[in-house]
Amino acid sequence: MSNAAAYALATPDGTFEKVTIERRELGPRDVLIDIAYAGICHSDIHTARNEWGRTRYPCVPGHEIAGTVAAVGAAVGRFAPGDRVGVGCMVGSCGKCGPCLADEEQYCERGAIMTYNTPVDASVQTDGHTLGGYSTQVVVGEDFVLSIPEGIGLDVAAPLLCAGITLFSPLRHWGAGPGKKVAIIGMGGLGHIGVKLAAAMGAEVTVLSHSLSKQEDGKRFGADHYYATGDKQTFRDLRGRFDLILNTVSADLPIDDYLRLLALDGTLVVLGLPEKPLSVRSFLLAGGRKSLAGSMIGGIAQTQEMLDFCAAHGIGAEIELISADEIDSAYDRVVDSDVRYRFVIDTATM
Repeated sequence: MSNAAAYALATPDGTFEKVTIERRELGPRDVLIDIAYAGICHSDIHTARNEWGRTRYPCVPGHEIAGTVAAVGAAVGRFAPGDRVGVGCMVGSCGKCGPCLADEEQYCERGAIMTYNTPVDASVQTDGHTLGGYSTQVVVGEDFVLSIPEGIGLDVAAPLLCAGITLFSPLRHWGAGPGKKVAIIGMGGLGHIGVKLAAAMGAEVTVLSHSLSKQEDGKRFGADHYYATGDKQTFRDLRGRFDLILNTVSADLPIDDYLRLLALDGTLVVLGLPEKPLSVRSFLLAGGRKSLAGSMIGGIAQTQEMLDFCAAHGIGAEIELISADEIDSAYDRVVDSDVRYRFVIDTATM
């Protein structure tokens, strides 16, 4: 066992406090990582504040982890001390089911072991629940450690481990590229990375945002077009336009209005997770052979592909670096949409 500094929440309505946590002893195929940066994801907030239920306390969130290898187990062959590495949303899976064998560990039939707030088994640690990246160190099995290529700063790479793969996976799966018209709903922590990725893939990219307040940023990130959804004319002008729409927001949107923007055989993919069930008029799907789909992060192999792609195209998240004692205020600012575009914790301040 080794001790690490961390920031934890003891109750849903509490504040983050500095604590000392135990990381498991380094096993033969384990990697000990000195965490340099940890991104703040909106799902961290939902979990820490028990807004989705079933949060286990003390809660140490964080699944956008970037740092360097401190030590490796005797059987580790892919990493060595000093390597630049990352850890995303998962730290384990059964490795035997169909999805796992297809490199889709996020859909593990037994349930992937998430980086935090998941009851654990002996493959991860001996007891308790997983504790995440708001910490100075973490121990992770080699198969769930990712290489961060040179050319991406560790600070701007951290959000790619969740936000990046959440957008990259559906863009790859539904074939974004030259000749495809892609729309991104929302240009926040998820959406701004989606714009960069879709543009780098060669798609024609449109941002659909409530207002035009971020229009200049959108164009800078690679968007070809930018429309305000607060203007009803937008939905008339763009009817039947898009092959693929990625919805990154968690608000309760009028999904029917967006389905009308799809071209024949188009797909609208839900990435944000609103609290209320979606309501859809079935004839809008049947009337253009349209699809309403969902997507959840990506497997480890695809996450590595995403990191390599970002390095090759100079893509990183737009971040605001904060100290550990600013986590509570950062959470409030995320809820108020007062960040451009992702908060990242500098763990040297722990």
